Amino acid sequence: MASVTGEQSMTTEQMLEVRTQLLSAVRDFVKREAIPQAAEHDENDTYPSELFDQMAEMGLFGMTVPEKYGGLGIDVLTFAMVFEELAKGWMSLTGPIGSHSMLTFALSKYGSEDQKQCWLPDLASGKKRGGLALTEPGGGTDVAGMQTQAVRDGEEYVINGTKQFITNGRNGDVFLMLAKTDMNTDPPHKGITGFIAEKGPGFTTGKDFNKLGYRGVDTSELIFDDYRISADEVLGEEEGQGFYQVMDALETGRINIASRAVGVADAAFEAAIKYAQQRETFGRPISSRQSIQNILADMATKIHAARLMTRDAAERKQHGERVDEQAGMAKLYASEICAEVTLDAMRIHGGAGFMKDSPVERYYRDAPLMIIGEGTNEIQRLIIAKNLLKTYEV
Repeated sequence: MASVTGEQSMTTEQMLEVRTQLLSAVRDFVKREAIPQAAEHDENDTYPSELFDQMAEMGLFGMTVPEKYGGLGIDVLTFAMVFEELAKGWMSLTGPIGSHSMLTFALSKYGSEDQKQCWLPDLASGKKRGGLALTEPGGGTDVAGMQTQAVRDGEEYVINGTKQFITNGRNGDVFLMLAKTDMNTDPPHKGITGFIAEKGPGFTTGKDFNKLGYRGVDTSELIFDDYRISADEVLGEEEGQGFYQVMDALETGRINIASRAVGVADAAFEAAIKYAQQRETFGRPISSRQSIQNILADMATKIHAARLMTRDAAERKQHGERVDEQAGMAKLYASEICAEVTLDAMRIHGGAGFMKDSPVERYYRDAPLMIIGEGTNEIQRLIIAKNLLKTYEV
């Protein structure tokens, strides 16, 4: 069976065994370590270094890295299932490895052999951590409109610009950073190049953003001020391919966002159905009320549908299909139902769900990120519609 990046690695039987063992380890970690610490880190917006170090020891920073470079080399479905389990415990834990995994996916698939040998072992082990430097102050979805420029100067490029809302921005070391190497190319996206950029002189972290949810992890500004980088660090050693490389990586990114949404929604549902059986009004558990039963049934049905859509997109990606439509559908639907389910969970809890000592209010605050992240849902609808019109063209 092939890994996330399409390289043939384990047999199907071996992959299933790895999946079973990995998911068991992740569930144990979430129950034993993550859930007990989540509320405090969320409240204080403190970075859980010790949790990420444990995740590195489990190999989670190397999920999209082939085994020969020190990674787990897992398939896309297992990748999605890991994100669901982590998000069910504390969604913030998925962010740093999600952004990091897009970097390692792109490097594994598009990097030169020298680039892979240079960067992937340390990224797979978590010794170095990173992410995707894409969004700019002027916009995130309009990738072709980016303003960050890379000007060739001999065997180097000089880069100037600012990126914002970057996960791992403060604690990360290496980023897949997109910049324009040709400002006059038509269409503009063909002038975008991907660079493997490590922090150093001219590449600094700016301000950190204070967020509604998704707390405890760094979301920061990255500033490039006459940052010099070797031409050897152009991803794949070819200019003008950055847009295509990142669009491919974003397909896995949208699958992981959909998986996060399913995990958060499932956590909210489980909290709601347990509470409904314990909370009594007028001498009866509220779970005996038809109105509550209807809400619970709808919650469970939405989660089941979202999970199936997400896993379908993952399996298609695994088989080498282009899945911008399916990943977009999964991300769109899963994130929207996550917002609905978390609100329903709060309604079932009543005032108790609005209090800080309940995880339900955290689920509710975390849910909007999945609607916005990795391309807003409005953009997903445009992508889906564009594909549908092409498929059903008359």
